[in-house]
Amino acid sequence: MIDPKVLRQDIERVKATVKNRKMTFDFDQLIQIEEKRKSIQVSTQHLQNQRNELSKSIGQRKAKGEDTQALFAEVNQLKESLEKAEIELNELLEKQTNLQLMLPNLLHDSVPVGKDENDNIEVRRWGTVPSFSFTPKDHVDLTEKSAQIDFNAAAKMSGSRFVVMRGQIARLHRALIQFMLDIHTQEFGYQETYVPFLVEANALWGAGQLPKFAEDLFHIKGERTLSLIPTAEVPLTNLVRDTILEKSDLPLKFVCHSPCFRSEAGSYGKDTKGMIRQHQFEKVELVQVVEPEKSYEALETLTKNAETILQRLELPYRVMALCSGDVGFCAAKTYDIEVWLPSQNKYREISSCSNTENFQSRRLQARYRKEANAKPEYVHLLNGSGLAVGRTLIAVIENYQDEDGNVRIPKALQGYMGGVEKISL
Repeated sequence: MIDPKVLRQDIERVKATVKNRKMTFDFDQLIQIEEKRKSIQVSTQHLQNQRNELSKSIGQRKAKGEDTQALFAEVNQLKESLEKAEIELNELLEKQTNLQLMLPNLLHDSVPVGKDENDNIEVRRWGTVPSFSFTPKDHVDLTEKSAQIDFNAAAKMSGSRFVVMRGQIARLHRALIQFMLDIHTQEFGYQETYVPFLVEANALWGAGQLPKFAEDLFHIKGERTLSLIPTAEVPLTNLVRDTILEKSDLPLKFVCHSPCFRSEAGSYGKDTKGMIRQHQFEKVELVQVVEPEKSYEALETLTKNAETILQRLELPYRVMALCSGDVGFCAAKTYDIEVWLPSQNKYREISSCSNTENFQSRRLQARYRKEANAKPEYVHLLNGSGLAVGRTLIAVIENYQDEDGNVRIPKALQGYMGGVEKISL
């Protein structure tokens, strides 16, 4: 949520952000509500002052033994007017808050202005794109015969965009998860965390998933209304909800493996083949809670933590700075890491690493004290995939395939695979 002071004092900056994000927003309505709110607030304060003066007069008259009946009648009238004004004010404040919740985060000054992903800027790339003496297959064709990746079996029970994995591919998927968790906990100091996969609406509001992304969620209705998490970022950021931390507590670094559930609203026709875009997939998620002055240093570190996984797996990738039109709703700045997929002959996103600054922490009321007895300030929250497991699996299968349809196991994973060096498909 944007700082209300910025909305009052620098509305042009907010308008520029919305414009550069290629979004629309009814600023006139927001301004009208603000003007009306100020007017009612002034009237309310005036009524409160009148009531206080009359109450004082009643006390003085009583002390003198004078009649106070007329004054009591005035006070009751003022009380009714005040109650109506307060109801109207609260309704306006609710409308104002609901509108403000639809505003995206302000963009960091370093974010390039652009329309969409075509305007993103390459920051760096790592590794050498593999050269094959044969035409490389995609992960679907490679595993079709053995059915170790089986979309038909999944479709029979769940419909499209689900998958069943079997045998060594399922084991490789598990090995990737364990490998990622070990690197992030043992080398980078993240605390491994297990979280609920079903959350209440207030957790989604706090993380910025609601109201903007309601259509992309799966909702469970029963005795309680819950939603399946679209990412572990939601429960991880909620760990500091309604919390005042001490400076000595920071930074907090969480890593979590979880399934993610997304309806993929509006993505019909995109990546319909294979595991690129699924309703259910696995991720190893990174979240950091830091002091505001250190959040952009933390963004660089978090991004490099995610990159390390690809480097250890010897998978070529590039890092992209997202332009204004491609940065997510909650983020002030984002780096996408894109891994090379031979079958598509291009890089595909495998991680987004973002600094949300205090946008999420305002919603969550996540704060800290710089020193004892100091006024609490909002922490900065960062998140990133370290990595998306299914897409990493695809990248390993496709980059490590041979002409006979086998998949070599990266050296970094062989210990997690019980010494297996190659999977026959």
